[in-house]
Amino acid sequence: MLTGVVAGSVFTSPAVGSILAAIRTVRQARAVGTLLIVKNYTGDRLNFGLALEQAQAEGAVVQMVVIGDDSAFAVQKKAGRRGLCGTVLIHKVAGALAEEGVGLNEIVRKVTAVAAAMGTLGVSLSPCSVPGSRPTFQLAEDEFELGLGIHGEAGVRRLKMMPADKIVKLMLDHMTDPSNASHVMLKPGASVFLMVNNLGGLSYLELGIMAGSAVQYLENRGIHIARAFVGSFMTALEMAGVSLTLLVVDDELLNLIDSETTAVAWPQHARVSVSRKRRERIAPEEYPEEEKFVPTGVPASPQMRLVLETVCSTLLKLQDKLNELDCAAGDGDCGSTHARAAKAIQEWLTANPPPEHPSQLLSALARLLLEKMGGSSGALYGLFLTAAAQPLRKNSDLSSWSVAMDAGIEAMKRYGGAAPGDRTMLDSLCAAAEELRALKTPGANVMQVLAKAVQQAERAAESTRNMEAAAGRASYISSARLDQPDPGAVAAAAILHAVLEGLKTQPM
Repeated sequence: MLTGVVAGSVFTSPAVGSILAAIRTVRQARAVGTLLIVKNYTGDRLNFGLALEQAQAEGAVVQMVVIGDDSAFAVQKKAGRRGLCGTVLIHKVAGALAEEGVGLNEIVRKVTAVAAAMGTLGVSLSPCSVPGSRPTFQLAEDEFELGLGIHGEAGVRRLKMMPADKIVKLMLDHMTDPSNASHVMLKPGASVFLMVNNLGGLSYLELGIMAGSAVQYLENRGIHIARAFVGSFMTALEMAGVSLTLLVVDDELLNLIDSETTAVAWPQHARVSVSRKRRERIAPEEYPEEEKFVPTGVPASPQMRLVLETVCSTLLKLQDKLNELDCAAGDGDCGSTHARAAKAIQEWLTANPPPEHPSQLLSALARLLLEKMGGSSGALYGLFLTAAAQPLRKNSDLSSWSVAMDAGIEAMKRYGGAAPGDRTMLDSLCAAAEELRALKTPGANVMQVLAKAVQQAERAAESTRNMEAAAGRASYISSARLDQPDPGAVAAAAILHAVLEGLKTQPM
């Protein structure tokens, strides 16, 4: 790409002496000519221009191109368009041409034509700060700046916050508006190179969102995206912003951009078109129907809705307590996660009658929690319910519920990696499962067995305050800080208690 780079102080043009020293160094390396690629700013033009004049006076073959790719200004400014991230593409094209042995005059002609077919527009959520100085401008939390330069200067418009896809649409519409004196001329069917540039403070996740929106919008306009580069190419310190560069390309220009380079920071992207690539698939709206089977044994209890409503009410009341317990051992959202599950179940009960058979009910709840609850808790409950549903498919008598409990626990242990004594919800569930095995005894009193199971689950949950965590997020926390019961164990015990209370309540 470049043979040499001349840097000044932050946001300041390099000194004439530094530029001249670089030209002399390149000349001493027996270069047949030197091309200065300069972004269109007054200080840069002056200093590089003066260095060029002095170098030519010394007999050096030197030329200069001034790049202006800014598409922010609708009315042409006397100073011309500012040089922005598109200049990086000029570096690449000029370097590739030089590597092919193209003469200096021809390189100047070609890169000048490339610059005329290119535009860049920036947007930012924040200013930046030169080290030791205050921010270059001020922005409210609900505002963003459109049309910034790369030296921390404010843009041409300040707007209220909007979703990413609308910001991208605003940017691309402005860049390609024929009434804009600095627009990029785009017609349906045109082929473009898209560069999504981090101005300094954005995450790759945010860059990816902007890039995805830009690709989708351009494709909807019938534009072919030959290449799309996403990354940090020309930054403005810590500015939380992004710029979009569009360059109209043909096969010859694309080959120059694709050409090999030893520049370590140049992205080694796949040399394939972005357009016509299927990036999304529509998820099926409904789950496939479960395998039909004829259950035998005890039908589902008419109190099932009451039990679920009691569980939901209990979890909603426990939200703050569970969050507080989770602050010491996790990320403080255990109560919120369980409350989210409770609300999802309540909405589901309002919209649909629960399935009649226990196996179908547990399977439906598993799918619901996997979709709505989220986090590791959603996965664990989903595992438990999915596995517990299987023994109930062919038989749902009392002994089968004990088998279902054991099956759910085994699935959680197998995939979750925890065991009783690890300070997790398994401590409560395993304690309850021990008591529920009494259901296999002929003539067992269901309510007495369940009451003992709940009692043991609550004792086990309380005992976790004295355990050292060996699984989950809490395992990374010093045991000295874990002086409260595990929130997952407390939640599991509370759910079992709510099931007992729901079964005690007579349906209306």
